[in-house]
Amino acid sequence: MTAASRTFAAPAVPSVAARLLPGLLLAAAVAMAATALARAGWLQSHGLSALTLAIALGLVAGNLLPSAALAASAEGLNLAKQRLLRAGIVLYGLRLTFQDIGHVGLAGIAIDAAVLASTFTLACTLGPRVFGLDRTTSILIGAGSSICGAAAVLATEPVVRGRPEQVAVAVATVVGFGSLAIVLYPALYHLVAAVHPLSPTAYGLWAGSTIHEVAQVVAAGHAAGDAAADTAVIAKMVRVMMLAPFLLALSAWMARRRPATQGRARPPNTRTCLARPPITIPWFALGFVVLAGLRSLDVLPPAALATAGDVDLALLAVAMAALGLTTRLAAMKAAGLAPLGLGAALAAWLVAGGAAINLVVTALAG
Repeated sequence: MTAASRTFAAPAVPSVAARLLPGLLLAAAVAMAATALARAGWLQSHGLSALTLAIALGLVAGNLLPSAALAASAEGLNLAKQRLLRAGIVLYGLRLTFQDIGHVGLAGIAIDAAVLASTFTLACTLGPRVFGLDRTTSILIGAGSSICGAAAVLATEPVVRGRPEQVAVAVATVVGFGSLAIVLYPALYHLVAAVHPLSPTAYGLWAGSTIHEVAQVVAAGHAAGDAAADTAVIAKMVRVMMLAPFLLALSAWMARRRPATQGRARPPNTRTCLARPPITIPWFALGFVVLAGLRSLDVLPPAALATAGDVDLALLAVAMAALGLTTRLAAMKAAGLAPLGLGAALAAWLVAGGAAINLVVTALAG
């Protein structure tokens, strides 16, 4: 066989569209089914929005579909739960104004900072001392729980030099307990509201300051209405924007804890922890702020805002479906009991301790 014939016989590489389309279509189908189900009166009365149903249906489908189908859909699903989600969050900025952001105020910023600091400190304490975890895994789970879920885990990994298996365990843990929050928080909201007045704004601030992922905050917020969702997203975006200063502080802390002999033994060309890849604020957080500023100018016609709202809801529903489709129950089991124990302890603190922080700071600010 000649070189020309061998070249001619080589299998064709699938195009980008061919690789992405199966996953995008699968996530879109789940999102459409969730949107249709969300119109049912019984589900609406129980606070189950299209976003909540999308991730629930995705979770069921993702653990029942054949592995071959999910493997063929992987690239499209990853695109949906990452880029489409962030695009949806950016568009969400058109629902808000700087006047709305001002409603969270200094109290909201103080709540986010207190939740972040207390949760991360608890993770670094309980992980090694109570659950017997190594420091790196504890830090990764703590970062994901206290800031913004899997994104914070991946951003923290270069600072602590985590191994792939440590990152995988941390991601599985925070995604699992964050997904549980989507169902738990609306249920607690309706339970508390039945016996004691609880405003949607207060619920949104609590949800946004304590739930792991941006996507999960959006779903849990929508379950209590638009006012709760708006406040939840604002509070969450404040937490997301705390990621950069957190990583800078963590880098400095890691450098101080590194033994002096380790620094002398390091080869001359090896970078130190403070010379890791540059830290940047997530682009979707900046986009969110820019579009909120545009909405604040009141220059967009109502029709354009309505269309943007529909597109935003569709993007978020597809992203929720993709998140559910890629969440594996087996991954949670493989993580073992110690990471799950730490994740559960931090989740309990975020629910109860976060509520206490919200109450105390709000009372002091009032």
